Amino acid sequence: MTRAPVLEDRLGLIAGNGRFPFLLLDAARAHGLTVVVAAIKEETDPEIEARAASDAKVLVHWLSLGELSRLIETFHAEGVGRAVMAGQVKHKQIFSAIRPDWRLAKLLLSLRTRNTDMLLGAIARVLGDEGIELISSTQYLEPLLGKEGVLTRRAPNAVEAADIAYGRTVARGVAGFDLGQTVVIAAQACVAVEAMEGTDATIARAGELFRAMDDEGAASTLSRSLTVVKVAKPNQDMRFDVPVIGLATIKAMTAAGATCLSLDAGRTLIFDVEAVVEAANTANIAIIAAQ
Repeated sequence: MTRAPVLEDRLGLIAGNGRFPFLLLDAARAHGLTVVVAAIKEETDPEIEARAASDAKVLVHWLSLGELSRLIETFHAEGVGRAVMAGQVKHKQIFSAIRPDWRLAKLLLSLRTRNTDMLLGAIARVLGDEGIELISSTQYLEPLLGKEGVLTRRAPNAVEAADIAYGRTVARGVAGFDLGQTVVIAAQACVAVEAMEGTDATIARAGELFRAMDDEGAASTLSRSLTVVKVAKPNQDMRFDVPVIGLATIKAMTAAGATCLSLDAGRTLIFDVEAVVEAANTANIAIIAAQ
């Protein structure tokens, strides 16, 4: 593809799954930017095509996971000098289903460890070397970052507060190894730790484990409720893998019997915050964002 001059009013959007890409797309358009979407075939909601059909300043290009060269060529052809990643790409997709092109294969072979931070950081450097700056995924979404304090009608009770204090210590340790960013706690005992499955699946697994323990009488020594603690990484790179919660998180908590959610203030995106708080209030779930 021909390399076009960089256009200041253009933003590249590397779109994963979920609503995050759509929220960022709306925010970027509100700033008057033309958005060049690199839609990942294995992840991006096809609805993104409808957005392009209704807005001449939304340009969609589909590519598969692993097509790093094609991503760069697409952005060069469209005059993109700044790009943002938005939306989850499932970790198991990244490390098992991916079919790397020569450029990504070379990059993967150069990694010391195959964790998300290492891989995405390396991709960011490759993009930078090609004149494409990867910027913070929250740059246009700062109003969606959780504000410090209790967000719901109910504050955490004494048992939940103790679980939060313990859970934040555990979660930060786990996040420091780039394993996951969520733990589920009951009576200061760790019931589940997030790995590649994602937050909602971790919460569901905690609920299943707790119900199984309860059936065997083993949960009788623990609190009858679960507290979910989600943190940013100690050196969170806000360009990618930013902690996110939404209505699906509250639904997963309700199904699992979780009664409290703790977030990192200023470093966690909350999608549909009013709906999230309303759903939490209805389920008598406490949500707190802390530094």
